[in-house]
Amino acid sequence: MTAPRPEPRVLIADDQELVRTGFRLILTARGIEVAGVAADGVGAVSMARALRPDVVLLDIRMPRMDGLEAARRILAELPECRVIMLTTFDLDQYVYAALAAGASGFLLKDVTPEHLAAAVRLVDTGDALLAPAITRRLVERCAQPAAASPPPAPHRDLAALTPREREVLTLMGQGLSNAELARELTLSEATVKTHVARIFAKLSLRDRAQAVVLAYETGLVTPGGR
Repeated sequence: MTAPRPEPRVLIADDQELVRTGFRLILTARGIEVAGVAADGVGAVSMARALRPDVVLLDIRMPRMDGLEAARRILAELPECRVIMLTTFDLDQYVYAALAAGASGFLLKDVTPEHLAAAVRLVDTGDALLAPAITRRLVERCAQPAAASPPPAPHRDLAALTPREREVLTLMGQGLSNAELARELTLSEATVKTHVARIFAKLSLRDRAQAVVLAYETGLVTPGGR
């Protein structure tokens, strides 16, 4: 019998003491260890380096160093760590940049206790916190149209993908779930999951959120397009 997955160790970084305390109490009460708390981005980076948590809850707007820069630095040093961005607004202007920097998703600060604990456990497994359709809405809202900015440098070789894998990545970028992909391509969900796993491996993607961002960055999907 496979041993149960251990609960993730979490670092909370927010400049509001009430948020830090509340989240800590919520997670601890549900059996999730809070390894530490930080009041700003500088502290978050330092504590992440020392504590090596599995998941970091990171406020986007903090003094000394904002959450976006902290996320970049944490993920550069600890690529196995998962970052969830905290925000007050469901379409914060920095969310797209946070996903592009490697964050696995975002939460509103008024999240329910049950959703908070479930979100931490979800990203710890390597999944993305955001549903594909929500990620698509974020990217369409925040990404600059290709005509308004220079084309991005191709940091991953899409040529490594088979035609079918390229098709799957394009549909993922359009917000389709695995079940929707299976119906669209007349495949089983198991086959779709295999294609998705291979795409992640070939392109060194952390999770589905990064796959959606990459689909936009490389022009496979354009804002507002299908």
